[in-house]
Order: sequence, then C-alpha cells, then structure tokens
Amino acid sequence: MMDAEREHAEDPGDPHSDEGRPSDPGAPADPGALTERDDKPPQRDERAVHAFRKVPRTGVIYVTTEAARLGFNPGHDAEGPDGWCNLGQGQPETGPIPGAPERCAAVPIAGDDQEYAPVAGLWELREAIASLYNRTYRRGMPSRYTAENVAVSGGGRIALTRAAAALGQINLGHFLPDYTAYEELLDVFRLFSPIPILLEGERGYAFSVGDLRREILGRGLSAILASNPCNPTGKHVRGEELAAWVRTAKELDCALLLDEFYSHYVYGMGDVAPMESAARYVEHVDRDPVVIFDGLTKNWRYPGWRVTWTIGPREVIEAVASAGSFLDGGGSKPMQRAAAELLTIEHTRAETTAIHRTFSRKRDLMLAGLRRLGVTFDVEPEGTFYVWGSVADLPPGLSDGHGFFRAALGERVIVVPGEFFDVNPGKRRAGRPSRFRHHVRFSFGPSEDVLARALGRLERMVGERRRA
Repeated sequence: MMDAEREHAEDPGDPHSDEGRPSDPGAPADPGALTERDDKPPQRDERAVHAFRKVPRTGVIYVTTEAARLGFNPGHDAEGPDGWCNLGQGQPETGPIPGAPERCAAVPIAGDDQEYAPVAGLWELREAIASLYNRTYRRGMPSRYTAENVAVSGGGRIALTRAAAALGQINLGHFLPDYTAYEELLDVFRLFSPIPILLEGERGYAFSVGDLRREILGRGLSAILASNPCNPTGKHVRGEELAAWVRTAKELDCALLLDEFYSHYVYGMGDVAPMESAARYVEHVDRDPVVIFDGLTKNWRYPGWRVTWTIGPREVIEAVASAGSFLDGGGSKPMQRAAAELLTIEHTRAETTAIHRTFSRKRDLMLAGLRRLGVTFDVEPEGTFYVWGSVADLPPGLSDGHGFFRAALGERVIVVPGEFFDVNPGKRRAGRPSRFRHHVRFSFGPSEDVLARALGRLERMVGERRRA
C-alpha cells in the first residue's frame, strides 16, 4: 500500500549523480558497467564520508534518473510529438479531467500558518477526514471514527515510516511483489522482523482468507503490510473478501497495515464513483487492529501537496504521532488547512467519478496496446493506474524487464523493471535472480495523448526487433 513511484511525488534528485545507479540485484545496474567493474581488482571505498552508507533509490527514482542522463526533464518534456513519455511515473495526471471539480490553483496563508502545525495534524483536518470515512463507509454503524482516530503527515512514506517506527518486536508480513519503497522501510527499523509472503502470478496473485490465516499462524505474524489495491499488480481485495480479512485479523490479533492510496482507482465494482476501504468492515474503530494509510496524493490527484493521513485505533494514532514528533515534526500547516475543503463527500464523489471515467478508458487503451506488443498479464489491473506485464515472449534483448527498460529509453519512453518490486529488505536474497525479472510496470497515470504516443513508439521498437 501503502501509494506511491518520487512514488508519491516525482523527484529524481541529482540526475547526474552516480548515486542514481544501484549496485544490487534488486536495483539492476547497466550490464556494461557491471562487466567493467567485475574485470577489475577490488578497489578501496572512495567515499568521502565513511559514516554514511549508500541508500538505494526506489524504482521510479532510478528510472527517471537514468532517463535524465539522456535528456529527460521531469515536468517539462511531455508535450509535443518528440517529448518524453513517462510510463514509469507513480502519480496520476494532475490537471483538469472531464467532469472533475475545478482544480485548486492557490492556497491562502493565514497569519498563524507561519507557525508549526501540530505533529498529529490540524484538528479541523482530522475531523474532516474522520467525517469523510464515516459518511462514505460507516453509515448506520455504532462505532465511528473521530479526530482522535486520525493522524496527518507530510507524505505517504512519512505516514508509513511513523507506523514502522512505532512497531514492537514482532514478525511483520509483507507481500512479493509490492511497492518498491517498502524495501528500505522494512530494513531500516530493527525492532521488527520482515517476513516475505510469496504471491503467485499463476494464481493471478490471489491470496485467500485461508492463505491469510495460514501465514499468520504458521509464521507467527503480528502485523501485515500491504498495498490494496496492489502496486504494481493492480490486484484488489474487496467486498466480502476484504471483510473476511478484517475479521481474521481481529480474531488472530494481527494488525492489518493497509496502504489504500489507490482506493479510488478501482474497476469492475459497478459504481460511477467506486471507493473501497477496510474502514467499511471495521466493527469497532478502537479495538479492531486495522490501520489505514491514504491521502490527497493519488485519490484527489494532488501529490505535490504532501498531505496524507493514518486512520486507526486511538492508541495506534497516539503512537504514530509520538513517532512523528522525532521523525518529521509534522506537515505543512497551510496545505493542511486547504486540504480540509477538498474532503467533503460531495467533492470526493465528483472527483472519483471523473477519475473512474478517465482512468478506465486509459486502462483499456494501455491493455490493448501492450497486447499488440506481445506483453502478457498474470492479472488485469482491478485497481491502481498500473499494468503489470510480462515481456518474456518478446524478441531477445526485450524479453527481460531491464533490457526492455533500456531499449525503451532509446525511444524516449520510461518504464519500471519488475524486479524493483521484488521487495528484499537487507538484501537477504542477494545473488538469486528475481522472479519478476521478465516483468515491467507500465503506468497509465499520464494523459491519454502521452499513452498513445508511448504505445506507438514501443510498437515500432518491438516490430523492428522482430524484423531484425
């Protein structure tokens, strides 16, 4: 889940720095660079400051950094027939789309907005979030969220980091594949032990309630972290299946930490404004071990605002707010004040209706275009704005994720190799090839024009390789 590919905001860092070139199996380097390095004797570590380790970047940061070496300029190169097409991006298009409420173009700053915001967020925003969840998912239920069930943070990964910092000495389950940023998050905090849970493409990445029960009991899990819908596969646990997950977590006292950043990008639910959340199935908001992460980043298409939240039992919210007091100190006060106005149920449903119409059409366009290339799918996306495809049947040089990525850069198209999503905290599986080395994540977050242009270029690229 927990979105988002920067993942919840694009930031390639210094595009000319060698730090953007990973050197581990989960973040593949240029093959030529590896060969050259392997031919040389071991060299002394030439870092200027040895107290700091090299910190790997997420998949999106890596691919956009590599593209920047070839001239990609984020935010400026999407226009025109020769512009870059970023199918690696982890954000939706942020401009107007048909039927959506008018986009916010200015944020007023009050006098006291120059001061720090409370670490847990502005009370008025916390109340607005609780009210939205109650009106959307909990009508008629005796247990209701209040402001005390909500903590606001300055970005999705900040929310997840606060939660990770508040965990005790437990076994924490996480799925493979899942969101790339989980890898470092699961490694940097040493109190809990990350336990991988394997999902099978042959089963469409399905994970039944029986599977959930077996993993919790068999591996002694006290918590499970997952994105739902899943980034990258688009698999979505919904309806009665999600209700059963919540009941099982409560029965077995296993906390569900659910990244719901794509919960308004869901398909096939039969509603013009489909939204799904585990909050719908929580019986008691202060006793059921369900913790939800969401924000304006994806579902309201305001990634640059960095306004996100955690919602769950009050004692959990107190813990994550305490963690925030030493980790980040709280989010932006003026942005939080402006965000409260976007969280009415009327605005949210109107935005979600527009998202569903626009992104359903782009989803169909992407699936059809990739099929023409020969890309195959373990599962068609039931949520998110990503297609998780296998390139194994493409010509040599394009039949693995990293080769496809490198070739696509030559066409000014950016994608993310699948092995970035093979979450491997601490590189404990070093030296083994990734199960997802033939997969690629394609984003249909950009505009429809960009998608059509990218698919045309990729079709030409594959056609030329087949004729060679």
